[in-house]
Amino acid sequence: MKNSALHITQEKVDFLPAHRVTDDRSILTLKSLVFEPLCTWTSGYITPGLFEHWDTESNGLVWNFHLRNNALFHDGTPCTAQDIVVFLTAICQSVDSFGMKWSYARYFNQVIFTAVSTTCLRVQTPHPIGDLPEIFSEFYLSKLDRSGYATIGTGPYQVLAFTPGVHTSLASLKQPAHILHFTAQKLPEDRLNLLRSNQVDIACQLDALSPLPDQDPAFKWLSTTSCLSVMAYLNCEKGLFSHPKARQAINMAVDRRALCEQIYGGQAHPACTVVSPFHFGFNHRPLPYDPQKARTLFAELGQNLTVTLRTPTFMPEHAVHISLFIKNALNTVGIDVNLEIIENRPDYARQIGGKNIGDIALFDSSPHSTFRVLNDKISSTTRGIWWQGYNNTELENQIICANECIPSSRRADEYAKCLSILQTDPPWLYLAHPNSICATRPGIDGFSINHKGLLQLEKVQ
Repeated sequence: MKNSALHITQEKVDFLPAHRVTDDRSILTLKSLVFEPLCTWTSGYITPGLFEHWDTESNGLVWNFHLRNNALFHDGTPCTAQDIVVFLTAICQSVDSFGMKWSYARYFNQVIFTAVSTTCLRVQTPHPIGDLPEIFSEFYLSKLDRSGYATIGTGPYQVLAFTPGVHTSLASLKQPAHILHFTAQKLPEDRLNLLRSNQVDIACQLDALSPLPDQDPAFKWLSTTSCLSVMAYLNCEKGLFSHPKARQAINMAVDRRALCEQIYGGQAHPACTVVSPFHFGFNHRPLPYDPQKARTLFAELGQNLTVTLRTPTFMPEHAVHISLFIKNALNTVGIDVNLEIIENRPDYARQIGGKNIGDIALFDSSPHSTFRVLNDKISSTTRGIWWQGYNNTELENQIICANECIPSSRRADEYAKCLSILQTDPPWLYLAHPNSICATRPGIDGFSINHKGLLQLEKVQ
């Protein structure tokens, strides 16, 4: 970065305590600068973070995670393994922005966390959890400041000022003159206008604009395909999509490439299974678009070919346009669609968690963890909050095999087998992995967007 101070606008500005979790890109961007993840996730692979290295004992039932040397919080106090035990205890009670409990407590049921020294966390599990480092990659250690806000971390930037929901200023620990000013603007149109009027240097989350903007050559544009999956739940428990043949048919009926062009202006990648190309274990071919075969499969079922499609207005972005695209595709293959649009997004999430999805429900899947997607949304053994009645005995056995495999390369192969089954017997309508888009003034260098959609410094100062 050449500038000593940069002004950035994004959707939200906040630092959440351990018992509050979110997948919001703007909040995670701040976390990634001020805090350190326990382990680091990069396109499906795990590398050291706050934990410098780790080892396993007893065939994967005991893990020892070792803190990096001389880790200090920004207030000058040492970062210890006991701090992490306290943090993980709070994480297990976490809820999201909708007040819905996350699954960490279930993952860690009967797991024992012990600080065996100031620098070593021991994790004892009742059965092998090969994905433990990947789960830890979602956790960014923080402490509360004197005002009760979770703004104290061990990362490369420290918080100079913070007005919740409005603004924060961050200073580089290595070069204190490098200041990043983040301002919250809810609407993407307002963020882009602040850039156009030279009031900010970077405008983030512009993929939320509808329609997506032409990439004005007056600005530098950053665009990266995210690991977010835009998908639609299928009611696998009752109705038309309780039949595997119908689930195959709907995935043949929708032209994903056309959807990516028409809805996202080419700023998206067609989906083909429950996770993105950047998830652990991914290695799969595109799904065929074959509306004639889809029509034949639906007709063979001999059932009522009228379905209810439910959709929010956002999360995913462009939700109503996507749902209309699906409706038109299904009409083409002989399916009548009743479209229900739900304005209250938090209530919609609670309805989906309560299995009130109609026949099809547009949603998104944000975890960057293959383990989490399978555990929370697919497995009929765990029956997590987002499970919608899908049951495949072969898959359940394969998930257990993958979960309990400790060597990383072997576990990737086992997850690839899971994802292959989910191509053949899909529980969802697979749609797209949209791009995350930011724009900057000319001459603003050193920034990129990672596959989680986070603005990041290529070389953190």
